[in-house]
Formats: sequence, structure tokens, C-alpha cells
Amino acid sequence: MLWISLADRVGSGLWASVSVLYFTYVTGLSVAQIGTVAAVAGAVGIAGPPLGGMVADRLPLTRALIALQLLRAFASFALLTTDDYALLMVFSAVGGFGDRAANVLTKLYATRVSGPDRVRYQALNRTVANAGWALGGLVAAAALALGTTAAYQWLLAGDALSFVIVALATARCGEPPSAARTVTASKTPAPAARPVGPWRDRTYLAYVATETVLFLDDAVFKVGLPLCIAHSDRAPHGLAPLLQVLNSVMVVALQVPLARFGATTAAARALLVPLSAFFALGGAAMALSTTGGTAAVTLSLTAAAIAFTVAEMLHATVSWELSVALAPDTAQGAYLGVHGLAQAAQRSVGPLTVTAAIATGPLGWTLFGATIALTCMFQHRLVRDRLTRPALSVPPVTVSEH
Repeated sequence: MLWISLADRVGSGLWASVSVLYFTYVTGLSVAQIGTVAAVAGAVGIAGPPLGGMVADRLPLTRALIALQLLRAFASFALLTTDDYALLMVFSAVGGFGDRAANVLTKLYATRVSGPDRVRYQALNRTVANAGWALGGLVAAAALALGTTAAYQWLLAGDALSFVIVALATARCGEPPSAARTVTASKTPAPAARPVGPWRDRTYLAYVATETVLFLDDAVFKVGLPLCIAHSDRAPHGLAPLLQVLNSVMVVALQVPLARFGATTAAARALLVPLSAFFALGGAAMALSTTGGTAAVTLSLTAAAIAFTVAEMLHATVSWELSVALAPDTAQGAYLGVHGLAQAAQRSVGPLTVTAAIATGPLGWTLFGATIALTCMFQHRLVRDRLTRPALSVPPVTVSEH
């Protein structure tokens, strides 16, 4: 699965850096049309995690993953066949749905296979994924030097081909054990109650709501830092890609070592305290970047990138562990699917939140960091009672032999 993650991210890295350029120069879409395509794909993608999680609790996980990877391959290949605006929107939406659903099912597979070592697996997976993104981005940068329509098309084809490779590799993976699909003898009594559902679990829903806020570091790197640099007359424009590289290098180098501090559920919860401090520091550094000369602004933006990268790595460890620990074993797919909504929702509200912080200046960035920091502490309190109680007692869903 780590090799699968690498292949997946290399392909995504090929496409992510050129998608806007492809729609502009190959299909001839306007800026407004490109924005609409991205918005629709993001909106449809929100449905991917919960639906994917529900399916994973009822069907073999590897088969569901193969189907989703083939769906992603179809969507990417289909984009090559047309420049019609409506069809491009439909195919992008299909790809967005498959991407978000596959992301949750891959996490569920890792959870079921790695067991108590899931935090270390998560760290290794993020390290491999970031290396894949970087490799795909480098290949895309080299291809973009050609500046031809064929170059853009080959990059998109490479992305589609990566999903086919991932599907074939997934077919070789063994099906992990699942408490949601337990095989029983014919004489085993049927369960008296249905598995608990995440939509009726108020604590878990509140936890997912706080996760949406904690995932805002993603918007800082994708929108906040590039916009601040682009609209500043004191920050070198070449700083934006350098900060992205810094982020990737830090994750590759430090994600696994940092994961050791969250190796248990209690330790992961405790990490929310230093996590809040790094979010606050990141917001303060962004506020400082609005004043001073070129050197001061450059240093402030670099400090902000470092603080938010550390926050990203700590939150990745905390989020992975708590999202699983708070879910009953018999409904992990459904619960992790609902948790996936946090990241999907952040992709919609994140850019708006970051641009609002930019518009309001130093005060906006200070409030941005402080709000996320306070949310960390609220989450720390929210999950305390749930994690100190015994696991939810829910009978397994049975599949009879006869």
C-alpha cells in the first residue's frame, strides 16, 4: 500500500500543478469557468468520504478501492477527449468524488492492516506521499518547459495511467480483517441491535466540526502564502515555490520522528496542546509579515511556513489516531467517511477564511491563528471523556455461513 500511495501521489503531482494551465491553454476555458469547474468538483467530492465509508463496511475493501481507482482513471482519460465545458465539469466532478472516497478507503485499509502500529504507518504514508508529490511536480515542471499542448496532454495521461497502475497493484493486496463483516456459524444468535451510526453520535460530529478548523493549514499553503507574496511589494515572488519545497522537505524528514510522540491515543490527545501553540505562532508570524522591509517580511513568511508545517505534521498524527480511536470497530468505515468530510469541507471554506485574514491585515492573521489554537484546546476537552470510557459496546454485523 505504501508503493500504491507513492504511485498515486506521483500521478496527482503531475496533474495538480498543470490543471489550471491545461484548462486555460488546451480546452480554452475562461477564469470564471475554471473556477466553476473546480468548485463543482470540490462540492461533489464532499459526498465521497461518507458514501465510500458506508460501502467499505458492507463490501470487501480492496474491491471498493479498485473500483474507485478505475473511476478516477476513467475521469482523467475522459478529460482528454473533450473541450466541452459541461462535459469537463462532469468528468472533473466524477474525479473529485473518486479522489475523496479513495482517500478515506486507503486510510481505512491502513487502519485495519496496521492495528496498533497505525500511527507509524500514517507517518510513513505521509512521508511517501509527499515524496511522490514532489517527484510528480518535478516531472511536470520539466514538461512545462516545452510549453506545448502535447506536454499538457501527456501529463494528464500520466495521471490517468497512475490510477490504472494503482488499481492493478491493489488487486494484489490481501483483504484486511473487518469487525464490521464478521463471519459466524449458523447457530450464532443474530445481533440484537444495529451498529451505532456516526450521524447520531453527537460527540463524533462535534469532533469532525473541530477538525474542519484544524485542517485550515492546508489553505495557508495553497492560498494564503502565495497570495500574500503575490500582493506584497516587499516579498520576493520566487519565495512562494521555495516555501512549498520547504514544506515538503520538512514533512519527508520529520513526519516519522514526530509520530513517535503520538504513538498512543493518550499521547495523540496530549499533542493537541503543543499543536495549539504552533498554530498561534503561525498566525502571529503571518501578522508580522505585513510590516517591515524585504528581509523582515521574508523571515516572517518563512517562520510562518515552518510553524504551519510543524502544525500540519502534528495534526496529521493526532487526527489519524483520534478519528480511529473515537470510532467503534464495527462501523469504522462509516465513521472515517464522516471524518473525511472535515477535509472536504475545509477545501471550500478554507480559501474564504484565508482571504478574509489577508483582507483584515495583522489583526486578521492573529485571530486566524488564535481561533485554531482555541479549537485545539476545545477538541482536547471534547474527546477526554469519550477516550476514558470503555469502547462503545456494539454487536458485530454478521454474515452467515449458510
